[in-house]
Order: sequence, then C-alpha cells, then structure tokens
Amino acid sequence: MQNKVVVHDPDGPLIKGVTNNFFPNKDKFDVADDTTGEVREVPLVGLKAVFFVKSFEGDQSYEERTDVERTGFGKKIQVDFKDGETLVGYSPGFAKNRQGFFVFPADPESNNDRVYVITEATKDVRFL
Repeated sequence: MQNKVVVHDPDGPLIKGVTNNFFPNKDKFDVADDTTGEVREVPLVGLKAVFFVKSFEGDQSYEERTDVERTGFGKKIQVDFKDGETLVGYSPGFAKNRQGFFVFPADPESNNDRVYVITEATKDVRFL
C-alpha cells in the first residue's frame, strides 16, 4: 500500500512523496518524490516527523481543532517539538525509550491521517 508522506528534516528541505515500506521498527524507508518520481532512502535518525497526509497541498488557512474527542486512537497527548511546533492528538503507544511513536490528530478533518513523531525531536510529551 502506498502512503502519501511529508517528511520533516530539520537540516534539509521538506520531502513530499509516497512510500510503501515505512515500518516504525526499521531505521530507514524509501520515498518516491512526488514531482520527479526519484526514489531516495530516508533514515529516521535526525528527522522531526513523518506526516502521513491526505494531500500534499493541504489547506494552510485551516485551523485544526484540538478539542475533538475521538475513541479508538489511544490516549490524548500533546507533543511539543524542539522547533516550537505543537501537535495534539491521540497515541496508542508512546514510550520515551522508543525511537518514535504515532500520533493521530485530534481533528478528523486534519490533512494528516497520522504522524510518526521522532522522540529525539521532542521537547515535551504529555498526556492530556
């Protein structure tokens, strides 16, 4: 299955493309660039997050809601990244000692289906 992803690398440009070999227990995955089709290997070390998106364009004017209650996605969580961004959603399995963890947005209308957060890129993670 191909997933649309936007990869946030603090030391480089955004990577937009599709992947079919992302696994949270692996240390790298491949992304086929959205515009060129070029496939590149992306290591997880050093990344901020991998955003699994509905569309590459998104809607910059959309204000995500954080007050939506959802069930079946784990515990409600707030992630504060080192770069100042905050993500509120639900996580089925956060553990500080893991390389990363999934967060499902609180807002079902979000352009993100889910986000794989790299633990090293976070400043604070807390349950709400």
